[in-house]
Amino acid sequence: MTLLALDSRWRRFNAPDRVCPCCGRQFSGIYDIGFDAPDDWPHRPRPDENDLEIGDDRLGPEFCRIGERYFLRAVLTLPLRGSDDGFSFGPWVEVPEPVFRAYLATVDNPDQPFGPAEGLLANALPLFEDEADSAVTLTLPDPAQRPQVTATDGPLAEAQAQGISFDDLLEIYAACGDDIRPHLAAD
Repeated sequence: MTLLALDSRWRRFNAPDRVCPCCGRQFSGIYDIGFDAPDDWPHRPRPDENDLEIGDDRLGPEFCRIGERYFLRAVLTLPLRGSDDGFSFGPWVEVPEPVFRAYLATVDNPDQPFGPAEGLLANALPLFEDEADSAVTLTLPDPAQRPQVTATDGPLAEAQAQGISFDDLLEIYAACGDDIRPHLAAD
């Protein structure tokens, strides 16, 4: 048994039958946070899952072009210390055009090799805001999924290697507008 398993907040967070006494909200464990667009996207958010084209700029659910800049939606996973589960961000990564084109080729031909490729993180991640524009490496372990992001150095790389605490995870949720800490308090 881990220390995390002894944390009553963790048990409440993972108990789908538990109902918060103050509001009736229920939780069933870790949920991931994605970003609709790179931070530099200069237009209104995409209204739905359709592509949005404004001049030379294009934003879709997986790909983005801002002028002559290219972006891919990716997955950046942080292990949760004391758990077999991990938390994932769904950030955008700016890549050179040849990398963008190479990734597009894998969409039509999953056997096409891709990566590893270098890019720049294109979103400020809660708890890691100073890591925006940091160098990252993209890999594609499974062509049916989004590319995986590995930070090359700094606090984000350290968090990927060592994991984050449950309190860090709760702080990330709060920074994204979902402060669930009061809902995990004792009944």
